[in-house]
Amino acid sequence: MYTSRISGCGHFLPDNIVTNNDLIELMETSDAWIQERTGINERRWIDPASGETTSTMGAKAARNAIKSAGLRVDDIDFIIFATLSPDMYFPGGGVRIQDILGMTTIGALDVRNQCSGFVYALSVADQFIKTGMYKNILVIGSENHSGGLEKTTRGRGVSVIFGDGAGAVVLSRSEVEGCGLLSTHLHSEGAHAEQLSLAGPSTGRWVDQIIRENDPNDTSYYPYMNGQFVFKHAVVRFSEVINEALDANGLSSADIDMLIPHQANLRIAQFIQKKFGLEDHQVFNNIMRYGNTTAASIPIALSEAVEQGLIKPGDVVVMAAFGSGFTWASALFRW
Repeated sequence: MYTSRISGCGHFLPDNIVTNNDLIELMETSDAWIQERTGINERRWIDPASGETTSTMGAKAARNAIKSAGLRVDDIDFIIFATLSPDMYFPGGGVRIQDILGMTTIGALDVRNQCSGFVYALSVADQFIKTGMYKNILVIGSENHSGGLEKTTRGRGVSVIFGDGAGAVVLSRSEVEGCGLLSTHLHSEGAHAEQLSLAGPSTGRWVDQIIRENDPNDTSYYPYMNGQFVFKHAVVRFSEVINEALDANGLSSADIDMLIPHQANLRIAQFIQKKFGLEDHQVFNNIMRYGNTTAASIPIALSEAVEQGLIKPGDVVVMAAFGSGFTWASALFRW
């Protein structure tokens, strides 16, 4: 059986920087209020005049990843695209990537697992490669949150957190034992689905009903998050799924060279860092600059860490995510 390795990484972020002070113009908030709760200083939001979309950002990140891998577009056998914010309700973003990059008629699969979507997508790609079906798979996480946020005082609990961006990797076949992607671990708990969700428009609450009711107090078409409830579950599940990955590979927290957590909240990452006894150089965080980019957060962080030379051959790299669903997941690599 083959193994999988990340042969290339890439990311893309919109030019438009939105600081905490910029948000004061839109809602009742402050830089101190946002930083205390989230650790975020600024985020990137697409400029509507730029024409950027979830798919165009994903394609730019993908090009960078393919170049980093030393491959050509035609070397890619399959696409897995993770997002909660596709350009259209359907079709999915994967086929848009295939078209934008001018690829042959390779398959494209969308993963809708929100914050843990990229790790889920890695796991799916890994199975295709292990069985020999594909050799090079493009795995992308991309999000356009700013287009669907309620940028008012009422919506500030969510809108101050999220940013736009895209990250991608090329997962490639390897025959080197003991290296590459060693294991992935996937979980869900649908009992808490409504605690972090977007209820409509959906087939259960479609556009015609929203228009007909014309209710100014209707928030069903904006994201909802029970912040404290999510935080309490996240710190537990993050710990569990990281330990699961370590145990599965006969490792301990002392063996971790780099932890790349989903950039949900700096306070969560700091809690996990302290619990596992990790130093600052062993945890990569960029939420301060980009906010929570959901499915894009881990591949953006990974791409930056690799770009900065923070991950070396032989390093044990752990990725972990928790989010809507609830879903959570981890992946462990020996680089």
